[in-house]
Amino acid sequence: MSTETPTTAPVLKKGKVVCVQGPVVDIKFNSTAEIPGLHEIILTRTFDKRELMLEVAEHLEGNMARCIALSSTLNLQRNSTATCTGDVLRIPVGAELFGRIINVRGEPIDGKGPINAKEYRPIHRDVAKLRMNMGTLSESKPEVMETGIKMIDLLFPVVKGSKTGILGGAGCGKSVVIQELIHNVAQEHDGASVFTGIGERIREGNELYYEFEHQGILDKVMMAFGQMDEPPGARFEIVKTGLTLAEWLLDQDKDVLLFMDNVFRFVQAGAEISTLMGRVPSETGYQPTLSSEVGELHERIKSTGKGSISAFEAVYVPADDLTDPAVVAIFSYLDAVLVLSRDRAQLGLYPAIDPLASSCSNLDPLIVGQKHFDTAQEAVRILTKYDELRRIVAVIGIDELSRADRTIYERARKLQNYFTQPCFVAEAYTGRKGQYVTMAETIAGALAIIEGQVDGRDERDFYMIGKLV
Repeated sequence: MSTETPTTAPVLKKGKVVCVQGPVVDIKFNSTAEIPGLHEIILTRTFDKRELMLEVAEHLEGNMARCIALSSTLNLQRNSTATCTGDVLRIPVGAELFGRIINVRGEPIDGKGPINAKEYRPIHRDVAKLRMNMGTLSESKPEVMETGIKMIDLLFPVVKGSKTGILGGAGCGKSVVIQELIHNVAQEHDGASVFTGIGERIREGNELYYEFEHQGILDKVMMAFGQMDEPPGARFEIVKTGLTLAEWLLDQDKDVLLFMDNVFRFVQAGAEISTLMGRVPSETGYQPTLSSEVGELHERIKSTGKGSISAFEAVYVPADDLTDPAVVAIFSYLDAVLVLSRDRAQLGLYPAIDPLASSCSNLDPLIVGQKHFDTAQEAVRILTKYDELRRIVAVIGIDELSRADRTIYERARKLQNYFTQPCFVAEAYTGRKGQYVTMAETIAGALAIIEGQVDGRDERDFYMIGKLV
């Protein structure tokens, strides 16, 4: 006769749905002991038998848990049974995710069937417990990563493990710059990339997917999308889903590129959740937890001794106002800030990065070398002088300038055109073949213009070209 004690499955705690306010759902339990912990997942079903995933966000009086829905609450009824899972949200990770698109719950949304992953990871991690060995940045010289985009490589160099923000209003070209960076890095550096679409249009995600497929880099990119038509819980947590994929790649000792488009939508989703949960907004109108939410996101973007996560973040700027509190909160975590100018976009100067409004802490002779640094500084000096002279020229004409000022003015116009570049991902729209320019070619071309070696050439010869020949 067997003496083994039979194993029994753990008893899952159950509650009842008592209130549904859009994506916010309140669930009542019989006792305090039954209330699940924060971030725990609760499952329930709607009237049409659709499974709904809820994440605990707050504990209320009367043995209630306030939850955020990760999908639509349409047809969810009062008194529906809600079952605690006893675990936080876990998503699949592994090489099986390359070329696939998942949603916030880790489910494939690309129509290619299930993902047979061997490992699942929680999307929530305690930042204080993460391994924070910054070996690649502190023990050796920071490694500059060539992007093939002339203006970025010369004036705003990217260093492995850094965070670069691409800021601009609607229609300035943030997504095109992000896609071009993904293309160039995948083609030239054979790097692993994670693209996180945060609250963006479904059309953009669809175009991005087929663009990657057309360029032959789909098998080097993992994608996670929380789309514009999804509830704020999905748009808010999709950032952590993307970070979890990047952290898995980092643990394989890889250099990872994390692209986020658009971080402002993450803040916006947090503000929606905060309002729906009844929190009093701050004086600026945003959620009171704005700084901590942005901080938690950026502190998970880190490097280890053998790998790094380099982040490129598109940031929508409401009404082109760079003093917006959400934009300012993101500013403080960035190593480089690339501001896209609507004026430059209207002049056809793409990428429309404003060299005078943008900044980069990586432009240092100890990082990029003295020649690169001196060339960049001289280019900025000429462009700054041009900004002053063009106002004068608009009033009195170019013929009234002194010989020295006219020389600077003409070189600045050539330099401004030289910094334009045909993009691979925009070939279908522009009809121009994309160009990849090495850092050495970029510096040589800029020096030729600055030193007057091409003073005899027309400024139109420099518009939308690759390297200077």
